[in-house]
Amino acid sequence: MTDRPSPWDAAVASAWAAGRESAPAAVPVALADADGLVLAEELVARTDLPAFPTSSVDGWAVRGGGPWTVTGRVLAGEAAPPLTADGTCVEIATGAMVPAGTSAIVRVEASTRTPDGRVTGEPRPRPEWRKPGEEARAGDVLLPAGTPVNPGVIGLAASCGYDALAARPRARAAVLVFGDELRTTGLPGDGQVRDALGPSLPGWLRRLGATVDTPPAGPVEDTLPAHVAAISAAVARGADLICTTGGTMRGPVDHLHPALAELGASYVVDTVAVRPGYPMLLATLRGPGDRRVLLAGLPGNPQSAVIALVTLVGPALAGWSGRPAPRTADLPRVRLAAPVPGRGGDTHLALVRRGPDGVHPVPHAGSAMLRGLAGAIGFAVIAPGGAGAPGDEVPLVPLPLLPGEAP
Repeated sequence: MTDRPSPWDAAVASAWAAGRESAPAAVPVALADADGLVLAEELVARTDLPAFPTSSVDGWAVRGGGPWTVTGRVLAGEAAPPLTADGTCVEIATGAMVPAGTSAIVRVEASTRTPDGRVTGEPRPRPEWRKPGEEARAGDVLLPAGTPVNPGVIGLAASCGYDALAARPRARAAVLVFGDELRTTGLPGDGQVRDALGPSLPGWLRRLGATVDTPPAGPVEDTLPAHVAAISAAVARGADLICTTGGTMRGPVDHLHPALAELGASYVVDTVAVRPGYPMLLATLRGPGDRRVLLAGLPGNPQSAVIALVTLVGPALAGWSGRPAPRTADLPRVRLAAPVPGRGGDTHLALVRRGPDGVHPVPHAGSAMLRGLAGAIGFAVIAPGGAGAPGDEVPLVPLPLLPGEAP
């Protein structure tokens, strides 16, 4: 536990390092399951691409001058016997192996058949087939370790003989909702509010690259034994990452810090100098077999909780998966169309929406509000001691998206 809040950029770096240190060793992952993971090893061509000369068109593989006598047919997937005599040809399909001895390929639409069954036609000046190794040679490094796996990577790997890729499996996340004041159904009232984080956190976690194996647990009773029991149960179920909501301060019913002490946790980050979102934390626990488990304590206010997600959970999952360490210098930059106040010595992460003249701070952006978050593209980063003026270009922390979602 630290005496002073961590600077925001330092907290991001510490969370990434904790995720990297907590990650398991890479395992072979079947191609069909690898989408969205990260290569843990270089992707090296296991064969020449293509591995054999391949016809680019439907037509005739010919040897010597025409007209040519047809001696057979070669279809895709077949081994092609060589053409051994001038004046001969074989019918060939796109993707089929080009026979040894071929001097040209005549496109089917550029050919004619003579009355006696021979083939005439004019081949194009350039060869109509792909040569072995044209795309890659066996042993070439196609992609470096750390490359995100997408369908294009999967297709490339399959084309040169891979059945699986070395990658770290997705982290398994559990969500624990703390707070006697929360309702999980119906309308808020009589001193109780509707739980907004339990239903929404699994979606955010999936967008950050984790899997959520079970529904959120809770609301967990506001007692120390109940907190200890809920965290222990999540560890026992095999969670790699536990996200808790609420209880990150040190008030009379804030039991997260005492529960972490009872469980022998070690703090990675304890509070961050960022607004909103100040009372957040990241700790590590030891699970069965000395397995290292990450626990992110998110504030109970919804917008603050999302800031804790992009500050601590997103970087930790990036480190876990093998993605590069996030740096402010690498963030996209946006132009402010309206002033954004600073927050003194703290970093201000200001929710913004896109407009025709730049980005604007969203209305309804209090730390307990969700209306502004629902229409935002991310958080404009206002550095400590500064403020944002119209026309300034500032870093943007984008809200995490699934592939195909528009920012």
